[in-house]
Amino acid sequence: MNSEEREITYVSNNSYSTLNTLSARTKTVWFVCHGMGYLSRYFLKYFKGLHPEENYIIAPQAPSKYYIQPKMHVGANWLTRDETAAGMQNILNYFDAIFEAENIPNNVNLIVLGYSQGVSVAMRYMSKRQLQCSQLVLHSGGIPKELTAKDFEYLNDDTKVKLIYGTEDEYLNEERIKTESERAKELFGNRVTIIPFEGKHVVNVDYINNLV
Repeated sequence: MNSEEREITYVSNNSYSTLNTLSARTKTVWFVCHGMGYLSRYFLKYFKGLHPEENYIIAPQAPSKYYIQPKMHVGANWLTRDETAAGMQNILNYFDAIFEAENIPNNVNLIVLGYSQGVSVAMRYMSKRQLQCSQLVLHSGGIPKELTAKDFEYLNDDTKVKLIYGTEDEYLNEERIKTESERAKELFGNRVTIIPFEGKHVVNVDYINNLV
């Protein structure tokens, strides 16, 4: 058998979800990347406690959808270890298109939040595009191994970084938590705040509401 993998380029469409309305009253825009198994429209429920006139939430949709057993719910995945670089390039282009379409004003605060698998794509996008934000929130996810402190030297001095995780997270044992905490400090220095909470691998809505 003489098999061969080839690569092509083509145009693809993808959706994304928003919550509330971007207006002159908006103080904070959130760019929130969901975890594996979510759909963007359902991920928005964790941000409904924010003041609706002051907060506008943009939730991109991971491109690879699949059925989740046993009830055959639909979930989605950002990346796998197979063809990671090519997959991330597609996501970069997709995120670029969202920011172009939304045309976020310069006079609002931007919070970039990644949850679980969403942490990796959020961080990679920020480093590749040198995106400025007021807060970067890394919630219960892993920091990509290839990223270094140099990738984030461009950030403004007042940018805050929050590392949030549950102390009973089934995907983050004590050793992993220590490693991720050390990586965050290595990348962001004194600007990072580590915030544990009692709980499992879940979105901490109370912490989200207290970010603004």
